[in-house]
Amino acid sequence: MVDETKWGIVYCPKGGIFGKHRKRWERVERCLKERGIDYDMVQSENTRSVDRLIGMFINNGYKTIIIFGGDSALNDAVNCLMQQEQSVRKSVIFGLIPNGVMNDFAHFWEFDEDNVEQTIDWLLKRRVRKIDLGCIRYKNRRGEACHRYFLNCINIGLIATIMNLRRRTRHVLGSRSLSFIFSFILLIFQRMDYRMHIKINTDVIKRKVMTVCVGNALGYGQTPNAVPYNGLLDVSVVYHPEVTQLFEGIYLFLRGKFLNYKSVHPFRTKDIEMHVEPHTLVGIDGRLMSNTPVGPFRITVEKEVLNFLIPE
Repeated sequence: MVDETKWGIVYCPKGGIFGKHRKRWERVERCLKERGIDYDMVQSENTRSVDRLIGMFINNGYKTIIIFGGDSALNDAVNCLMQQEQSVRKSVIFGLIPNGVMNDFAHFWEFDEDNVEQTIDWLLKRRVRKIDLGCIRYKNRRGEACHRYFLNCINIGLIATIMNLRRRTRHVLGSRSLSFIFSFILLIFQRMDYRMHIKINTDVIKRKVMTVCVGNALGYGQTPNAVPYNGLLDVSVVYHPEVTQLFEGIYLFLRGKFLNYKSVHPFRTKDIEMHVEPHTLVGIDGRLMSNTPVGPFRITVEKEVLNFLIPE
């Protein structure tokens, strides 16, 4: 067993290529050594390896686990932790050094990808906050009951497609803004609406819907007022607009003023029940689900279940 003060760092290189991003790790490594931080680092080779590495750290007694990665890597880590017994979950603290293709949850806390030194100084202050997690419960194609936790959001419909396109184009283009714009251009070839049956509080929506975002935090700009510590989820439901309205919505989305879009219908709740037509895309924390829900599913929030290191 290790000293409980030692950090376990899971390094998730962008695109999974270590050589291309080695300089960024070397900057982090230099910063850690300058501050006298005792740590062990392991590198993930792919998505599946994050689970294994987090499990290894937990089983070896590490109490502070830092994810040097993006939204998807953090999502994998949290879901691995949530498989542990409650006593273990309560003893482990997660921290984040943003390094992903998408870092929306880091941006919520005002962590800056380009200011590694400030991030590590904040983590050193050890300011721990218990935060909420969203959870989707569903059945897969084999009829098995499944669940998946999320920190940032779940997207259902068109925006799930956009986020997937953005992730793929960001690898090629490098720029966040360019990847967004190019993703929207590619939407010409995408389906624009999906039949959904949604129950939110006492409201029932049964019609064609363009996209739904269920946010525990920023939701990539679609749930900008959501916070992961009030025991509630913010929901944005967007009906299919006219073409001119769609461009207005794109403009407001890029400007961070998504809720000003007249086709957006916002809600706040603890519980959502949904049923969508087959083959509707569902994304969790920026990554498409490999097993999409079959039949009705439910999205809830679990209050104060994760220990997370927040800024000063």
